Amino acid sequence: MSRDLASLPYRPNVGAVLFGPDGRVLVCRRADLPNAEGAPGGWQLPQGGMDEGEDPRVAVLRELAEEIGTDRAEIIAEHPGWLTYDLPPELLGVALGGRYRGQRQKWFALRFLGTDADIRLDADPHPEFDAWRWAELAELPSLAVSFKRAIYAELARCFARFAGPV
Repeated sequence: MSRDLASLPYRPNVGAVLFGPDGRVLVCRRADLPNAEGAPGGWQLPQGGMDEGEDPRVAVLRELAEEIGTDRAEIIAEHPGWLTYDLPPELLGVALGGRYRGQRQKWFALRFLGTDADIRLDADPHPEFDAWRWAELAELPSLAVSFKRAIYAELARCFARFAGPV
């Protein structure tokens, strides 16, 4: 890549750790990796880019509605800081439109207020995910692609107090 990694900005992003009533979290399988059933990176938490000037708390609910077809959730906690990751060299210039070195993310824990029937991955004309399931919070790091693993481990640590039945 002709541009230096350090010269590229981080993309502002929000992420949702959505807890169901039994304390498990929603994970979704990326539609571009449909055969990655057990492979790290095939499953991830809902997340997405923020619009210019958008409040992160508004953005996370918007992203849920866009990616899983519902925003029937309430924010119950916020990670105290912004978490960043760098894309690996082979994805620079390819992922995230080639304009970013990685993402700067604000993560939220949310309690799901709907039912499984409210989760509609087909609500968007170009769905990011093609399957979903409830997973144990402790599973998150093993599901993550290598460059996001430290973030998922931090989320599992930070939001562990919500991983039990309501």
